[in-house]
Amino acid sequence: MAASGYPASEEIARASARHIAGGVVSLNRKTDPPIAFVRAQGSRLYDAEGRAYIDYHAAFAPHILGHNDPGVNAAVKAAMDEGLSLMGSGPTPWEARLAELLRACVPSLDLVQITNTGSEATAHAIRLSRAYTGREDIVLMLGGYNGWHNDVARAVMPDLEATGPRVSPGEYPFLPSSAGIPEGVGRRVHLVNFNDLASVEYVLRRHPVACVLTEPALQNIGVVPPKPGYLEGLKKLCAAHGALLVFDEVKTGFRAALGGYQSRCGVAPDLSVFGKAVANGYPLGVIGGRRDVMERFADPDPKKRVLIAGTYNAHPFTAAAAIATIERLRANDGEVYAALEAKGARLQRGLEELFAEKGLPAAVSRIGSAFCVYFMDRVPADWHELAAHHDFEQDRRLRRALLARGVYHFPLAAKQGSLSAAHSDEDLARTLEATREALKDLRPSA
Repeated sequence: MAASGYPASEEIARASARHIAGGVVSLNRKTDPPIAFVRAQGSRLYDAEGRAYIDYHAAFAPHILGHNDPGVNAAVKAAMDEGLSLMGSGPTPWEARLAELLRACVPSLDLVQITNTGSEATAHAIRLSRAYTGREDIVLMLGGYNGWHNDVARAVMPDLEATGPRVSPGEYPFLPSSAGIPEGVGRRVHLVNFNDLASVEYVLRRHPVACVLTEPALQNIGVVPPKPGYLEGLKKLCAAHGALLVFDEVKTGFRAALGGYQSRCGVAPDLSVFGKAVANGYPLGVIGGRRDVMERFADPDPKKRVLIAGTYNAHPFTAAAAIATIERLRANDGEVYAALEAKGARLQRGLEELFAEKGLPAAVSRIGSAFCVYFMDRVPADWHELAAHHDFEQDRRLRRALLARGVYHFPLAAKQGSLSAAHSDEDLARTLEATREALKDLRPSA
């Protein structure tokens, strides 16, 4: 659908561009067409033209219960009505309750700290790892996303010409995704392919690595699961070489399972970071893990102590939202997750049948309520495989065709789709019918 079909959205975009550097407050939100959404409820987004869409973007995945969940909003409103405010002095009962719930859900969290975003949490995880180990280097995954700060701000979906051919064992260039990053940063950051233990070992043997920081399943290039034994292998390698294993569960945490993806794979990292779904769309991040590591935040020796600060950390309204979200996810023996798994399985089966009918090579990857369609003959194991074999143009055409039929996926190829508890059986049926119609706009690849 041409951008000219969104006159009200285009006017909002022009107004934003006059006052906001870059036109949007997060450059990751730039889209074509530049649709301006003005309202959201449950499984629906509403644009400035008044059109409704079944939403599978979920604002990059936090809305596990759906937009404006009544229970979560009621908890925030109750906090307002009770006169809670940002006191900014001493401990509070709501941050204590939130920490208690987090530790009850995720066994690897001996202690936690609260931040406002996932990027803040990963920055703290890197600093904490460096202080604990006395080392400076870190290992990251090509195709992973761990935030916007200097150590992790590199291209998530780089061109393979820039990356270079697959090397194993070996590593890839830093490829910063932003200007203003000091040249020396790249010398301490080592990029390897996900699911490549040989390359992790290669780096650990050659450099003083403080931590291996990875999403346990890559969910910023769709949904790329770990191979059997991969995460177990990472833990063994880190232990053998004195590095900390850090799971970035900002996207997988509280979406893959109540205990995070780590509870599904049975691997307990040294540190974990969470965000997004933990507060169903309210801004909140978490870092937690081993007691001996986390206690560096309060070490009596100022030379060993790691600073954590933030005026808005555990703001009472966001803490109330997180408490309400977690309590809902814990209720009735995890009925929300059982329902999401059933919905995800139904959607996956339906999509696979439609692609088979059309004769299009496609693989549907799914972990619980997170899913992605790859136009290739298998689910990729890493960025090199995805970049070399996925039909990005076919992917973009499908997303645009679905948009015209009232189904919203973020209009960038290989981005994750997310189900919520608010998606109904009718939503799934309408989505599959819209996909059937959208596939008429696609043609088999040459």
